[in-house]
Amino acid sequence: MVIGLGHYLTVGAILFVTGVFGIFLNRKNIITILMSVELILLSVNVNLVAFSAFLHDLAGQVFALFILTVAAAEAAIGLAILVVFFRNRGSIAVDDVSTMKG
Repeated sequence: MVIGLGHYLTVGAILFVTGVFGIFLNRKNIITILMSVELILLSVNVNLVAFSAFLHDLAGQVFALFILTVAAAEAAIGLAILVVFFRNRGSIAVDDVSTMKG
């Protein structure tokens, strides 16, 4: 059995749907929300690399590399914000974040 473009797109779609469900079904835990955003970015990377290999073009792989670096920076900054928020408030509940307005 040959693994074709459709298989990679199916894996990317499953990762994307899992990330979206993780965001909408669990709005209480901010760590789960951040992990779901990372899953969505990973699904985009799978699609970019699959199309890049299918079209024999390196542009998709270069974009995937840039997305990985942005995702790593986003995760590091997001976790740093969570640590500071936890030190100030004592919890990282999503409901408590709305009290920071103003």
